[in-house]
Amino acid sequence: MTRLVLLFVLLAGTAMANLPESVKRPVMRPAELTPAAAASETVRRAGSQVPRVSLRPKERTRKARRAIRQHKRLRARGAVCGDPALQGEVVGRVRGRLAACGVADAVRIKSVSDVRLSQASVMDCGTAQALRQWVDVSVKPNLSRLGGGVAGLRVAAHYACRTRNNRPGARVSEHGKGRAIDISGFRLRDGSTITVLKGWHARQTAQALRQMHRDACGPFGTVLGPEADSYHRDHFHFDTARYRSGTYCR
Repeated sequence: MTRLVLLFVLLAGTAMANLPESVKRPVMRPAELTPAAAASETVRRAGSQVPRVSLRPKERTRKARRAIRQHKRLRARGAVCGDPALQGEVVGRVRGRLAACGVADAVRIKSVSDVRLSQASVMDCGTAQALRQWVDVSVKPNLSRLGGGVAGLRVAAHYACRTRNNRPGARVSEHGKGRAIDISGFRLRDGSTITVLKGWHARQTAQALRQMHRDACGPFGTVLGPEADSYHRDHFHFDTARYRSGTYCR
């Protein structure tokens, strides 16, 4: 009996020795490994390396970084009303010869969203921000296909201590409160100019001008154009006065 047992043990040992290596060493399945260990095991078995993919954005070139920093400095240097798109200078309190005139915290705007004003214009920050909104939302898109796009605004009037339409005995104009600006034309990048007087009825520009006139209703409380009256046939009048009935646009 003892001999039979020893013979069985010897035969079993010989069989185990002849088994393949893979059978001798059970390998844990990838599903039983941690994510990192599973990935490592997959690479080991395939005999290759998984390419490393960085999630970090590609670094800008030194020249590009320098240009961005310079652009930010230039914009921030003349920013007013806490908005880099509004370039100019702080004026402060402006007093007028009439009691109803004057601006508590005036600024002098030179450009709006990189669109130059033909003359530096005095107004309050609320009016400057309304002007920027109009330029961004309406002027730039509507003139984008004409002459390479808008480069400048032709300012007909800004702050002035006077009555409405300069009529004796009339109420003080919103211009006298720093809440109004008049735009008579648009300078394009190719050097040409679109005027409100001629462009309002011109086939090539009428649609753009009329759309810009409509779009000003909202950012501004009062919008007057060539069809309002004879005083405004050659310019847009914008002011930020608000009325109980809402915006007044003609």
